[in-house]
Amino acid sequence: MEERVLAPNEGKELDIATPDGIYLRYPLKTHVVMKEDNLEALLDRYVKAHIQPEDMLFISEKIVAITQGRAFDIDTIKVSRLAKFLCKFVYKSPYGIGLGSPWTMQLAIEDIGIPKIFLAAFCSAVTKPFGMRGVFYNIVGDKGRAIDGPCDYTLPPYNHYAKLAPKNPDAVAARLRDHLGGNAVVVIDANDIGREVLGRSDPSISIALCKQIFADNPLGQKSECTPLCLVRRAADVVEV
Repeated sequence: MEERVLAPNEGKELDIATPDGIYLRYPLKTHVVMKEDNLEALLDRYVKAHIQPEDMLFISEKIVAITQGRAFDIDTIKVSRLAKFLCKFVYKSPYGIGLGSPWTMQLAIEDIGIPKIFLAAFCSAVTKPFGMRGVFYNIVGDKGRAIDGPCDYTLPPYNHYAKLAPKNPDAVAARLRDHLGGNAVVVIDANDIGREVLGRSDPSISIALCKQIFADNPLGQKSECTPLCLVRRAADVVEV
């Protein structure tokens, strides 16, 4: 069985129970993905030898953004005074810098627009005295949540990079589904405190189920280098 070859990341469980049944999550280790890499080539190299007919492929939004040229060395980002000011209103999580840095805030201003960023900052400032967190991100939405910057635990060279959300993630997921011959594909933004589904190869794929399957972030958060994950319903396991 293929399950004897693939294994969960250290500290993570292989299986997870959901209302739809038990699912197995197999993270796939890759090289450090760069802008020059091609997603289809990555699937050919790391996925096709393991994938079974009913499997779903979950792919980290980070490598989608990277291969689209939407990750930038922070030394190349021209930070405005406005970005330096607005980033002060964003909650800084220990699991990711988010928009709490001048570099990522500058990317947000350019990609999302000043009006929505101003609204988010205002609402965040007004609600912060009441202990409310996450207001900024609730307003900027998934596009803002997926922007991230350099962290100590990020693999080089991305410990010196900031990145935007991937462009047209639904279309990317559909393209990769076709390349795989029909397997469902999900583009996901996951860390150890939350997960957001950014792209689906088919709108019928349940966002709630995807979040349940990734409840503990089987991709890991540090040096695992596993941006791809095969998801297999336990009932669909096939002897090979």
